[in-house]
Amino acid sequence: MKLLGIGSRIKHSEFGLDVVTNVTSEHYWVTFIENGLETIDIDSEFEVIEAVEDEVDSVSFLEVETILKNMLKKWSDVSEIIPIADRWKGGKIIIEPKDTNLASKEIPIDTFFHKIVMVRDRVRVMEQKINSSKLLDDQEKVDLEQYITRIYGSLTTFNVLFKLKDHQFSGAKSK
Repeated sequence: MKLLGIGSRIKHSEFGLDVVTNVTSEHYWVTFIENGLETIDIDSEFEVIEAVEDEVDSVSFLEVETILKNMLKKWSDVSEIIPIADRWKGGKIIIEPKDTNLASKEIPIDTFFHKIVMVRDRVRVMEQKINSSKLLDDQEKVDLEQYITRIYGSLTTFNVLFKLKDHQFSGAKSK
C-alpha cells in the first residue's frame, strides 16, 4: 500500500471530507472540514479524492525524538534529568582571585551544576564497571569501592545545589 502524502484529500465515512496534514508510520493526521483534526490509521477505510505523493518520511518528529531519547538513555552515561534547587536557578558563581590585577570569572550556576551532575553520573558508571569487572578480584573491587565512597564524600559540599535529596552525594556513613 502506497502512503498518501501531506496535502492529499480523502473522504472518510465517519468524518467526511478532509486533508492529510501529517503522516506517521501508523497514522494520517487529517483536518476534517466539519470535525477538525483527527488521526486515523493508515489502513483505515476511506476514499482517496486526490492523492499527493508521499515526499516525506512516514515517521513523525515525535517518533524520532522518542527513539533518540531512548537510545541516548540506553547508551550514554547520563541516567536522568536532575533538577537544580529552585533558589539557584539563573544564579551565577563568581570566582575572584586574591590578586586584584587579575580578572574574576563568572560562571552560570546552571552550567556548573550540570558539570557536577556529569561527574556524579560518570563516577556511578565507573562504580558499575568496577563491580561487574571479571578482571578484578573481590579485594580490588572493595578497595576501589572505598575510593569511590570517598569521592562521593568529597562532593557532598555540592548537595546544596540539588533540588531533591535522593539525587545528592553521600559518602561513608559514620558509625
